[in-house]
Amino acid sequence: MVYQISCPCLFGLESVLAQEIRALGGEAVQVSDGRVTFLGDAQMVVKANLWLRTAERVQLLIGSYHASSFEQLFEGMYRLPLERYIGAKDAFPVKGWSLNSTLTSIPSCQSILKKAAVKRLGEKYRISWFEESGPIHQLQFTILKDEVTILLDTSGVGLHKRGYRPTANEAPIKETLAAGILQLARVGEDTALIDPFCGSGTFLAEGAMLAMHIAPGLRRTFGCEGWQQLEGVSLAQLFAQERAQAVANVRKDVSFTAQGYDIDPYAVQLAKDNVYRAGVAACVRVEQRDIADFSTDLPKATIICNPPYGERLLEIQQAEKLYQVMGQVFEQRRFLNYYIISPHESFERLFGLGADKRRKLYNGMIRCQLFMYYKGGVALSTAKKTNPHRTPSDFAAGERWRPSEGRTHSGDHMGKGRGVVGSARDARPSKKGPQH
Repeated sequence: MVYQISCPCLFGLESVLAQEIRALGGEAVQVSDGRVTFLGDAQMVVKANLWLRTAERVQLLIGSYHASSFEQLFEGMYRLPLERYIGAKDAFPVKGWSLNSTLTSIPSCQSILKKAAVKRLGEKYRISWFEESGPIHQLQFTILKDEVTILLDTSGVGLHKRGYRPTANEAPIKETLAAGILQLARVGEDTALIDPFCGSGTFLAEGAMLAMHIAPGLRRTFGCEGWQQLEGVSLAQLFAQERAQAVANVRKDVSFTAQGYDIDPYAVQLAKDNVYRAGVAACVRVEQRDIADFSTDLPKATIICNPPYGERLLEIQQAEKLYQVMGQVFEQRRFLNYYIISPHESFERLFGLGADKRRKLYNGMIRCQLFMYYKGGVALSTAKKTNPHRTPSDFAAGERWRPSEGRTHSGDHMGKGRGVVGSARDARPSKKGPQH
């Protein structure tokens, strides 16, 4: 049986997810905002849950229809073949959302859709009361501009929950977002990865798992595993087969290495614990280090980080000082590539270098940019003479922003040593905690 499978994702990662799905063998892949749909059988449902790194969930599309009244909402649900997925004893809770539609009351929509499902399944199984003591089959509805979509979730807990991070620091980057950035940075089997703001170690763990071909869902369970079957197919048997294959696919002979640093000793220990739980501790080293002390002798490396920003843990001015320090200690040379995610609109000016490429991403509900530097930059001493009234958006990729351009200094001056701030220690958070 071929199903229409739908996978929501964070905005900005749609093309990354689509590429993952095609690599798995998904067919008729279609991309829309925050979602990728494709065709596949029950085995593909299992593989998608185990292997997709940037998907938030794996859902089965049951049907869609127009509804601008509660009667239409009820009748549309009643006509769907729910019995193909839900058994007589299964639990089938309903949840969802409505946007720009006539029907705005979510509780009312939930109640109407639940009643329609009960009527449909009651007639098919010839029962009037559902004990709902069996496995959970979570029904999800979306109503957008009066168009209703009914989905059946197969993942259970969101796919960003890999199982290696039971606790995290105050502002962790989501695993699915980290995995997407790592793929955009083309991290592979021979990459030397560095995260100077490692926090709970998400980039380190996800990077090592990607390089070693470790399935992100290998250490967790999924909602549909408890289902007796999916139209005659034993999901438990399929999961056992796919897990065994995933274990066999793990590559322990890769040359990948990862280094993580954080100013906070609690974050350092947390990162060590998480990479150990992820099964990648052998190729990851984590140390306590201030960003002001950052350096690398590696001839080739990929530096990926989620530095602090004012909306979350630091005051805006403190975060800005950190960005300036990053620009001073991040050496610009060939084969050193930097991928930095930040919501700060003036990051490039503060960092001192225009990005070679930018990509809009969302870290939770926060709109960010991924600033990508992979061309080696232009040394400050060789930067072009420029118009002092230019803004960061006027700078060409890889061109340095001179301290005298577009801003003035008061109190702090570019002098010896570290410059604007004597050290990143001057830009620490006012309260204890990891840097991101």
